[in-house]
Amino acid sequence: MLQVAISRVRPEKETRLRAWLAELGSRVDEVRETFRDETVHAEQAYVVPGSEGPLLIYVIEAEDLERGAKAYASSQHRIDAEHRAVMRECLLESPKVMPLYDVSLETG
Repeated sequence: MLQVAISRVRPEKETRLRAWLAELGSRVDEVRETFRDETVHAEQAYVVPGSEGPLLIYVIEAEDLERGAKAYASSQHRIDAEHRAVMRECLLESPKVMPLYDVSLETG
């Protein structure tokens, strides 16, 4: 299952967020360990300009998003605790958006 999340970024924290995303890219073994717990196959993150400031677009592909969210929320991995702290520090509210088009391959 694929999920896209969009959040407004505190303009003064954009540099901090970009640094954290780069750090995640340098700690791929730790990230992949959390993927196993969260049923994640892949993640991508983009910071893009928005009319009211920068936006974080976060794309996640996971086997079970609900199970993954629960695993992330209760994770004891140090990198997940750091990730939660950086996201709290850098992000504002998420605009309410729904996909206008959503089709996937039928399985089974």
